[in-house]
Amino acid sequence: MEEKMKARAVIFTGNSISHEDAKNVLRANYQPPVRRFQLEKFVQKGYKVIGIIDGIFFDRAAVGHREIMSALDAGVKVVGGASMGALRASELDTHGMIGVGKVYEWYRDGIIESDDEVAVSTNPETFDPISVPLVNIRETLRATFSTGIISEKEHNHLLELAINTYYQDRSYLGLVKEGIKKGLISEEKRKSILDFCTGNEVDVKREDAILVLETVKKLVEKA
Repeated sequence: MEEKMKARAVIFTGNSISHEDAKNVLRANYQPPVRRFQLEKFVQKGYKVIGIIDGIFFDRAAVGHREIMSALDAGVKVVGGASMGALRASELDTHGMIGVGKVYEWYRDGIIESDDEVAVSTNPETFDPISVPLVNIRETLRATFSTGIISEKEHNHLLELAINTYYQDRSYLGLVKEGIKKGLISEEKRKSILDFCTGNEVDVKREDAILVLETVKKLVEKA
């Protein structure tokens, strides 16, 4: 029983992957997106592995660097990826936080820098995303270009348009409509672009969230 207590994991998520889907990968204590002053409670309760996927961004205080470093100093393994976890891991990997996934690598390598790359508007009760994160739009537009649906020029214009759109307003429908309105893409391409983006979205955040869960699972098994 003592060993099981040491191996317990708590995961903060809900936007990038639902608690229900996450439980199919890993049995753990699932909490809503992390906010400031939460980690210490779980450290004190004996959790030895913390997974940070999603977190509060702009409207409330985000999880602080010192909180994570305090957990690390206490011997807790902290894994981050996909969203807030990727952002914090890119800032604290030199202090021992474990970063995984594409979004973490993008932040670490300076390919992306802004917090709003991963920010989304969510349903306050279910945490389901209402808007589309920019990191997903990046990869989905790249895939749309690779299939030949849009040209390189159209890809660049749409990406710039997405970057300049407020994070809560980002959607594939809005992006296509605004792209047509501004003359960046033709009306004739509306359906093909929209059908591809909505039907073949590259959900980078979900993929990275699963990597966080798989990494936590390995750490728990080793404990």
